[in-house]
Amino acid sequence: MLTALAAFSLAAALLTVTPGLDTALVLHTAAREGAAAWRAAFGIALGCLAWGVLAAAGLSAALLASSTLFATLRLAGGAYLVWLGVALLWGSTVRSSKPVDARGVTPFRRGLLTNLLNPKVGLFYVAFLPQFIPAGSNVLALTLAMAAIHAALGLAWFALLIGATRKIEPWLARPAVSRTLDRLTGGLFVALGAKLALNAR
Repeated sequence: MLTALAAFSLAAALLTVTPGLDTALVLHTAAREGAAAWRAAFGIALGCLAWGVLAAAGLSAALLASSTLFATLRLAGGAYLVWLGVALLWGSTVRSSKPVDARGVTPFRRGLLTNLLNPKVGLFYVAFLPQFIPAGSNVLALTLAMAAIHAALGLAWFALLIGATRKIEPWLARPAVSRTLDRLTGGLFVALGAKLALNAR
């Protein structure tokens, strides 16, 4: 069991540091809202744990087996990302220094919903975790342990990102820089949301 957890931890660590939506969300929140990025990070971690629980219970496999449910979740997740991206793009044209809050959506909710509404996270748990579960082991306990490890690795990575932004806070606080950051992140969210919503299963 320990060997399986060690192998999973190594693979999960490599996946965690690969640039993606979660990294972009935490970096943008850290740059624009400072310590609030921790709330986004914990939201993302909770989303991972939730998918882990669903995978352990077999519910995420049932979801991914249903084309209707999968498509519904995919469209909802894509629409949510596009909405966040448009809010950032719009905010960058009307505000220069205040962080964009996407109409009151807190950093924690941003992180949580970004994960929960992304069926690809569920697919990751259904397809990836079983490769590290030895025959005859307690599938429920091991799946939950791996989900917890994945969440912990994510928080460690986010801590490094948040710490790195602190060193360049004065530069990030410049209106021109903050507007550019909002536009780049907003454009990325719109593109990723459109890809998630429009791509075939």
